Amino acid sequence: MADAATILEILAGEDDATAISASGRPDLTYKALRDQIDKTLTTLNGFGIGRNDRVAIVLPNGPEMAIAYISVAMAATTAPLNPAYRVDEYSFYLNDLSAKALLVEAGSTSPAVEAATSLNLPILELTTDDQRPAGSFDILPKEAMSGTPASGGLAQTDDVALVLHTSGTTSRPKIVPLTHKNVCASAGNIRTTLSLTPDDRCMNVMPLFHIHGLMAAVLASLSAGASVFCTDGFNALRFFAQLVEANPTWYTAVPTMHQAILTRAGRNKEIVDNARLRFVRSSSASLPAQVMAELEKTFGAPVVEAYAMTESAHQMTCNQLPPGIRKPGTVGPAAGPEVSIMDEAGELVSQGTIGEVVIRGPNVTLGYENNPTANAENFTNGWFRTGDQGMMDEDGFVTITGRLKEIINRGGEKISPREVDDVLMDHPAVQQVVTFAMPHKSLGEDVAAAIVLREGQEATEREVRDFAAEKLADFKVPRKVLFLEEIPKGPTGKIQRIGLADKLGIS
Repeated sequence: MADAATILEILAGEDDATAISASGRPDLTYKALRDQIDKTLTTLNGFGIGRNDRVAIVLPNGPEMAIAYISVAMAATTAPLNPAYRVDEYSFYLNDLSAKALLVEAGSTSPAVEAATSLNLPILELTTDDQRPAGSFDILPKEAMSGTPASGGLAQTDDVALVLHTSGTTSRPKIVPLTHKNVCASAGNIRTTLSLTPDDRCMNVMPLFHIHGLMAAVLASLSAGASVFCTDGFNALRFFAQLVEANPTWYTAVPTMHQAILTRAGRNKEIVDNARLRFVRSSSASLPAQVMAELEKTFGAPVVEAYAMTESAHQMTCNQLPPGIRKPGTVGPAAGPEVSIMDEAGELVSQGTIGEVVIRGPNVTLGYENNPTANAENFTNGWFRTGDQGMMDEDGFVTITGRLKEIINRGGEKISPREVDDVLMDHPAVQQVVTFAMPHKSLGEDVAAAIVLREGQEATEREVRDFAAEKLADFKVPRKVLFLEEIPKGPTGKIQRIGLADKLGIS
């Protein structure tokens, strides 16, 4: 198991065990999953698509998307794209990926179809129905296709299983190729960290065009012989009904999702009390310690926060399940790859010293595709530079103090938005907060904060600023406080500090 080299090899379930479930559908067994991989391989090879050819996938969240990711990766390379993109975005990504084909639902009206047509890209249609096991499907070409792939048969360890783009908040999105070796190593890391067994069931609410859901929810579970209940995505209004139907032992989500769940937990007390959650996992953004405590109190289960990114095929560090240690406010110790802290000169620094978090290990991408400049900037002496500022304590637990590009430079004073967030989250009226840079004529940047208040609570800008001033140096106190019904989020539910001032019309 430790030496498993491809996705197919790490599928750990017995033939008759359940791999995938979904609402209103028969379960998919591990044997049926393996059969689906064989069928997809034969189909794609028959269309002339083989190892390392990119198949762009635009499918809604659900069991078919989960299994398409796995089965396409064993025949070619999976390239999932956000179903919410517009035509121009699809045109960019399909072209940038050098996609060999686009896979969509039969009859899809997605703008991706228009983009693919304009690029003369073959369109493949996925068909299934509610009578079939969750995640089983057929693939048919929209127009006749045949051919012989340059390299057919099952994917090998060094073949690229998955390609994703970075978010591109400050620059052109970069292509991250992840080999079977990368994703299998990461699945193993997550499985070990969470002590997953065949008795576990994950309820996936994460989008499956993003590394978090693909790796933590789906592949780590399947590598443990466990099962995944695939929802159609996160919906706070439906979450508790899904919790009853799925009866999971765990779920993983981003902090904004956890916060939305907490706002409705009181109205669903009986469901919460009957939940059999062994633990709750959070990743993809910083989880405020206050939210972690409230989640643990609500569900009566430990909450572990993982630190992850696309370039590491997801997980890098993670707080530990009992009897291990959880330190709220940290992202835990290394949980797979080696983790260290590096200074600007490329030297590793001692414990307790703030620097850039760096990683290396078999789960880490070998480099961005066709981007020597980014590779030179992001790889130093074999270490990948994450772009995150942080420090490591004497127990090896990592604290992230901020994203280097998000640090606010107020007239030469450097301010971590995370530090301001942590203080404001202690205000009894504050449900959610994001601190960010706003432009300033003479200082260059100043501190702003957007706040969502708890239901039935009130606060003024003056009260919030006075509260912050009790715990923060004057230059860190937000000069502007906005009260919002909802803080704008990116496509995966993450709050994006960069560009938030523009988005909120602050100039």
